[in-house]
Amino acid sequence: MKNFALIGAGGYIAPRHMKAIKETGNKLIAALDKNDSVGILDDYFPEADFFTEFERFDRHIEKLKRQGTKTDFVTVCSPNYLHDSHIRFGLRAGADVICEKPLVLNPWNVDALVEMEKETGQKVFTVLQLRMHPAIVALKEKVSNNSSEKKYNIVLRYITPRGRWYHISWKGDMHKSGGIATNIGVHFFDMLLWIFGDVKTVEVKTRSPVESSGMLELERAHVQWQFGIDPSLLPAGSGNKNRKTYKTMQIDGEEIDFSEGSDNLHTALYQEILRGNGIGLCEAKKTIELLHTIRTAAKE
Repeated sequence: MKNFALIGAGGYIAPRHMKAIKETGNKLIAALDKNDSVGILDDYFPEADFFTEFERFDRHIEKLKRQGTKTDFVTVCSPNYLHDSHIRFGLRAGADVICEKPLVLNPWNVDALVEMEKETGQKVFTVLQLRMHPAIVALKEKVSNNSSEKKYNIVLRYITPRGRWYHISWKGDMHKSGGIATNIGVHFFDMLLWIFGDVKTVEVKTRSPVESSGMLELERAHVQWQFGIDPSLLPAGSGNKNRKTYKTMQIDGEEIDFSEGSDNLHTALYQEILRGNGIGLCEAKKTIELLHTIRTAAKE
């Protein structure tokens, strides 16, 4: 049984990590969030120590270490711009780190963390769970087995409406979230690079607080992509514009359905990490580089 500590226990994604820790037979010993609306802990680890101040959390982890209780993993579910700092905390604490997407916002942050891995002997893993989705795994196998020079034509659209709160929260701040392409699109860009190879060219058509769109040329694919949070971007006839999420990926005109089968992907990812097969820093860097390019590129 491994001991976990969790940073960002009050966020949207944290319950999936609590569930994964429990379902893999491990224990959450401490959790941190500046907000105290964390009753979800009662469903998984009511005995976990909880802190609303980082300094006290830091002191507690250090005290446990000196008493002989090792924190094996620190799971990071904090806002994107804090990931780098919280990963470094976990490494200094003598723990391996599991960090939610995006790993960090800038490629040079990855380089610094690689150095810290070498210094501490610990490992950093990121959460890109689409790689575990059965439909995506099958697609990768199909593309890998195609020995021709064929390039696939891909249209990817993901519109997931958000309310006014989004723009007030850290998610609406480009400097804190990385913007729409980073915060909403990171899983999909990673999946595309994983299956269709490295980036050749990038074109950015739209970059605004509510939408990001453009084109990618990959080794084995031409990609048109669009991500958005404004309900007005939903196609006509797609349902309730206040709630409906529109997600589609077409490859050479054929729809790839990966809307189902996502419920236990975090648990599957944790199982792989615990076996030593997680997605590490160097592998995640390609996606971080692409997202940084999209964020800083001039619009066409």
